[in-house]
Amino acid sequence: MNNSHPRKEGRFAKMIEDQTSKVPSDAYLWAAVGSMAASLALFVSGKKHTSLFIGQWAPSLLIMGIYNKIVKVAGNDEQDRENSTVTRQATASV
Repeated sequence: MNNSHPRKEGRFAKMIEDQTSKVPSDAYLWAAVGSMAASLALFVSGKKHTSLFIGQWAPSLLIMGIYNKIVKVAGNDEQDRENSTVTRQATASV
């Protein structure tokens, strides 16, 4: 890609991504499944409104998991991708 102005993430976004990348990707999946199970249990126990509230967490958790996976695989900006490529090349040559 030939950009005269490479895109760079802000400091706040980088800080959040650094912290969330420490969470295993399957944690988001299990949290989503847990919210669905809790929603079902609440619905069966007659707490319909609470079950709907908890059940609506699942899509958000799954989207956060996808974002987390993308950041881990692709890096969060061009500069990070360049730095990780240089690091991998240096490690491979040792």
